[in-house]
Amino acid sequence: MESYPSLIPYLVVRDAAAAIDFYKSALGAMEIVRHHMPESTKITHAHLVISDGSIMLSDDFPEMRGGKASTPEALGGSPVTIHLQMAGVDSFWERAVAGGVTVTMPLADQFWGDRYGQFTDPFGHKWSVGQTKISLSEEQLKEAARVWFKI
Repeated sequence: MESYPSLIPYLVVRDAAAAIDFYKSALGAMEIVRHHMPESTKITHAHLVISDGSIMLSDDFPEMRGGKASTPEALGGSPVTIHLQMAGVDSFWERAVAGGVTVTMPLADQFWGDRYGQFTDPFGHKWSVGQTKISLSEEQLKEAARVWFKI
């Protein structure tokens, strides 16, 4: 029996098999489980581990929701960003970019002390990655924000 963290993002994608391959190749995911619809190649459930976090995903099944698709592409994008906090963010970033993500915020040192960037995967899901470089006190953070935002 699988052991799960208490909170796991569940993604709906247009081609779950391709998404799994992408996440394994570009994000270094490890596939834990994959279940198919009987008599079909469509995936009803998959569990992946990326870094030390989990995601679950499945193919879209609009036929089970009155014909309404629920992928980010079908909905015009996603308001949700999946965040990974990790050591070794630079090598993770390089692998993701080489794997075909769309960079939406380049990886850079940020005023709050993290090395941080954002990208969108080929299936429309938004991601951010960060690595804490410097821990700031509340006062240091406020001052860094004032300088950054020119307040």
